[in-house]
Amino acid sequence: MAGRTQGILGATIGAMLLTLSGSGAAQQPATPLRPDQARFRALYQEMVETDTSITTGSCTALAGAIEARLLAAGYPASAITRFAVPDHPKEGGLVVTLPGTSRTVKPMLLIGHLDVVVANPKDWTRDPYKMVEENGYFYGRGTADMKAMDAIWVDTMIRFKESGYRPKRTIKLALTCGEETSWAFNGMKWLAQNRPELIAAEFALNEGGGGRSDGKGNLAIANIHVGEKAAVNYRIEATNPGGHSSAPVRDNAIYELSDALGRLRAYDFPLQMSDTTRAYFRVAGKARGDAMGAAMQRIAADPTEKAAETLLNTDKSYHSMLRTTCVATLLDGGHANNALPQRAGANINCRVYPGVSAEAVRVTLERVIADPRMTVKQVDDRGPAAVPPPLDPRIVQPAERLLARYYPGVPLAPMMSTGATDGIYLEAIGIPSYGPPGLYGDPDGNGTHGLNERAIVKAVYTGRDYLYDLVKAYAG
Repeated sequence: MAGRTQGILGATIGAMLLTLSGSGAAQQPATPLRPDQARFRALYQEMVETDTSITTGSCTALAGAIEARLLAAGYPASAITRFAVPDHPKEGGLVVTLPGTSRTVKPMLLIGHLDVVVANPKDWTRDPYKMVEENGYFYGRGTADMKAMDAIWVDTMIRFKESGYRPKRTIKLALTCGEETSWAFNGMKWLAQNRPELIAAEFALNEGGGGRSDGKGNLAIANIHVGEKAAVNYRIEATNPGGHSSAPVRDNAIYELSDALGRLRAYDFPLQMSDTTRAYFRVAGKARGDAMGAAMQRIAADPTEKAAETLLNTDKSYHSMLRTTCVATLLDGGHANNALPQRAGANINCRVYPGVSAEAVRVTLERVIADPRMTVKQVDDRGPAAVPPPLDPRIVQPAERLLARYYPGVPLAPMMSTGATDGIYLEAIGIPSYGPPGLYGDPDGNGTHGLNERAIVKAVYTGRDYLYDLVKAYAG
């Protein structure tokens, strides 16, 4: 009877905490939460509801709120470093350290980006900067990318401190801004270049891992992120003397740009594979048990197998894992509605396979466009060339053991991220970055970077427990 009373009391406290957090009726959890879960949910909600987009938000404001929580948990001010630069006062971040007991074991580093992709409220079904819980999902900008993991990292550091846990390995947490915007101030890049001693570690845990559900909320395959592509932007541009629109000619900058984009759309970069992608297609293919799964296993065994490649190319994520990809993302042209265009251009966003140089991609774009009247220029330098970390069993095996406990029978597949993360800056200074399993999403991508972004409620709460245990395993 005492246990039952405590359970009812815990559920009541959880509900009261959620009410006090300011959430509305639509945001109430579907099932009662334990007090610790309710506290985590309030943190997660605060992070989602703090706008950290480049246009209207402030990472610095969110870093301040997180610092206040860390101080309240017992971290001394000396353990927390806030940073920002004068030119970007709203793009600040923080680093917090929990000292380990060993003087010989190197630290581990948890990282996350606080910024989110800009969301236009007019296009969303719900307010993107309010966290709404509906039908087994948390909705809101950043719920999936990546404030769930950010909240888990902060929650983990708070729980460690409040419980008096003393890890063998020093644990550091770095939360930064600028990952989602290539031209913005990037906090992780700044730390790597200006304060490398602050984040020095044997390895880092980052976003990029997780897994994929069966489309019904259940984890089908888990992933550990090992390596990534590099993001590079290029501008292709056609120029022309122009003239009066009443006397058109075929030599038109917009038409030339259109022809060039058509050639790029039809072009596939050559297939490439690494140790990580071979392992992914082998393990994930075996788990599928269908024609696509068989093709995945065949391509892992023989990358020259054209029939397998053709089938894999019908899946956008598999297609991207097999090569460098480039896609038009922005377009501009012309200067008046009654004049022939003097200029037309497009931004080409490329995700460059590890080991391929940005210049080699630029030359390929030039060759595919095959129009000497057009220019192809690299317009930004998001970071160094991608350096894939090793498939280290000391990283993979603890993740695998915990996965068997939390998700029995679910396979773990190493995966190369086709996106780009801030881990690229760490790998450039000798800190391998891995994205652990724990969190997962649906096959449709859960609206990440798009409309009505969402995270699976069950995945967030279970992922919180899994990642807490995983950090403890690595730190101990």
